[in-house]
Amino acid sequence: MNMSLRFHSFLIICSISLVLVTSANAGNRKNAEKRKYLKELSLNSLPMKMADPTIFLYKGTYYLYGTGGDSNHGFLVYTSTDLKKWEGPKGKKNGYALTKGDCYGTQGFWAPQVFRHKGKIYMAYTANEQLAIAESDSPLGPFKQKTLTKLSGVGNQIDPYVFFDTDGKIYLYHVRLQQGNKLFVAEMMDDLTDIKPETAQLCLQGDETWENTANSSYQVTEGPTVIKHNNLYYLFYSANDFRSIDYAVGYAVSASPLGPWTKFGANPILSRGLINKNGSGHGDFFKDTSGKLKYVFHLHATQSVVSPRKTAIVNAAFIPDSSGTDIMKMDSKTAVELTIEK
Repeated sequence: MNMSLRFHSFLIICSISLVLVTSANAGNRKNAEKRKYLKELSLNSLPMKMADPTIFLYKGTYYLYGTGGDSNHGFLVYTSTDLKKWEGPKGKKNGYALTKGDCYGTQGFWAPQVFRHKGKIYMAYTANEQLAIAESDSPLGPFKQKTLTKLSGVGNQIDPYVFFDTDGKIYLYHVRLQQGNKLFVAEMMDDLTDIKPETAQLCLQGDETWENTANSSYQVTEGPTVIKHNNLYYLFYSANDFRSIDYAVGYAVSASPLGPWTKFGANPILSRGLINKNGSGHGDFFKDTSGKLKYVFHLHATQSVVSPRKTAIVNAAFIPDSSGTDIMKMDSKTAVELTIEK
């Protein structure tokens, strides 16, 4: 090989080496930037750890409540203006929107629902495995009761959901612990002070395979939410023990708020099989500022640990079906876990 050819080959080798080194350096920089971003993200935010969550939109701000913090003290509340950046807790009593002493209950503050009615903001909730309703002038609380009392009912009760029908009647969907967690409904008094006990009746229980994958003698259906759509009532609920990896969401439909209820044939509509996360369930529907329907729910802490449970949101929509009854579809690709800004 002559000198000029050797020199030309040397230049080619140097060029290739330079390209490889430059490419490697670029890749290293990109990886380093990614690691730095993830580190900053972990330093600046924490997972939202609210089980049985609900989101209340009020004057452009989202308020998130759930079972979390010290559940023997009350309910924390977090806020966001875009559903991505969450701050708090911001309740008026050390981060709590409702605290023990202001209302019924001394322990086990679980599964709140917040709603507006006649100029007031109300919270329906569980405490001491009974149901109660408190009121406030602000979503941040403090929610209080004039008389510290629970709602009427037989035995232990959890997971209230107050539903306002278009004809003006008000219903309380809830769970009664009667040889299993069973879903009940009762008509409420107009002032929300109590139910009409004589109207209470069973909606449904966990008698399908997907609802009891452990084949337990104690069947669980809980966490009700109701939506009226095209003059039909859709009762959404969670099934299986919340500690089960198969905790999941399904629904039933009725022409009346009192039933009878027909379970959707393709239940569950939210499960670990759909989002690849264990323990997905017990949430609530809400609409964002653009009117799009979403469902907030909880997940297990990890694929092997249940608590503290994490909070997530998924897009939802009613889809026309050949049966003539629209079906509810949750877009599993949009499921995202929430974080709190530090």
